[in-house]
Amino acid sequence: MVFAKGRKVFIKTGFTDMRKQINGLAAIAESSMPEPPLSGAYFVFCGKTRRLIKVLYWDQTGFCLWMKRLEEATFPWPASDEEFGEITRQQLKLALRGIDVFSEHKRLEYSSVA
Repeated sequence: MVFAKGRKVFIKTGFTDMRKQINGLAAIAESSMPEPPLSGAYFVFCGKTRRLIKVLYWDQTGFCLWMKRLEEATFPWPASDEEFGEITRQQLKLALRGIDVFSEHKRLEYSSVA
């Protein structure tokens, strides 16, 4: 999947019922994400087994639903139910490759060294 530049990426933290398809996932995005599903942003969901990820987005003519299922291993995914989180396109690409971007070092900002 090629992720278009300029689109925001929102993840639904915790686990989502992966039996849901476009309408169900769009309803979750509409009720819990900071932008509406028709904004063109990517909305990413993960199942409880962490072997299935779905990406929902609007492409100006209709909804697209992209899915990736792992045959072995699991995706890194935050288990907390904070409703949503925003990540970069690069972080999403890394997460799809199995790299845990959710526990990376947080950027620190200081105003002086003393």
